Amino acid sequence: NCRFSMTYWQLAGLSYCYRSYTLHDNTIDWGLFFSALSQYLYLVKFFLWEMGYMRSIDIIVDRAGFEIQWGCLVWVPSVYSLHTRFCVQNPTHLSFTTAGALFLLSMAGVVLNYLADRERDIFRATNGKTPVWGKPPKYITAEYETT
Repeated sequence: NCRFSMTYWQLAGLSYCYRSYTLHDNTIDWGLFFSALSQYLYLVKFFLWEMGYMRSIDIIVDRAGFEIQWGCLVWVPSVYSLHTRFCVQNPTHLSFTTAGALFLLSMAGVVLNYLADRERDIFRATNGKTPVWGKPPKYITAEYETT
């Protein structure tokens, strides 16, 4: 189910870019283009590092419960693609330079997100016995209960 919604999200952004291009006299909306590209690259990261997501706390606790199923099948495809869908009818009018700068900022966010996820994954795999920024990590031990 998660692969379905992530694949839809990835293809939706590209489809919206194309529709905007054809709807607005073959003009590229750079804001929409770079937004779709950043989402596409974020999702490439998702597919390359899918097992890391499968070890995240929401997956571990909810497993295949309502939150995960509804989120993957309804929320992600409809809400995460909403802004690119909106831009089809309402072009951003951003210049290549402005849209490119926002794209670079978004890619910095993707890289930081990946590094944080990877650090968490390594921390869990080594039971907290790995340095974080060169120092032993401080952490609390917690147990999760489901009802």
